[in-house]
Amino acid sequence: MDRFVKVGTKAELEDVEAGKLVEVGGQKIAIFNLGGHYYAIENTCPHRGGPLAEGMVAGDEVICPWHGSRFNIKTGAVLSPPPREGAKSFAVRVTEHDVEVEIG
Repeated sequence: MDRFVKVGTKAELEDVEAGKLVEVGGQKIAIFNLGGHYYAIENTCPHRGGPLAEGMVAGDEVICPWHGSRFNIKTGAVLSPPPREGAKSFAVRVTEHDVEVEIG
């Protein structure tokens, strides 16, 4: 059953310039703040396991720090090789004070 889990407050995440790693339900998730809108994708690059939360952000893309693969932060879609599949994305909900991610 899917449920939303708090990953931080808006105050904690408002100044995130790159990704922020959070662990929820045994999953490592990268949280991104793009102009006040929050997005979440799995932290592990499907190519060789690079930490996407540590990647450079360029627009709405994150670049894997290990091999330079690019992923769409909003959808997790792979935008450049070497991976053939994208990173799983997670629904994000913002309440009055908190940022929550939907996990299954």
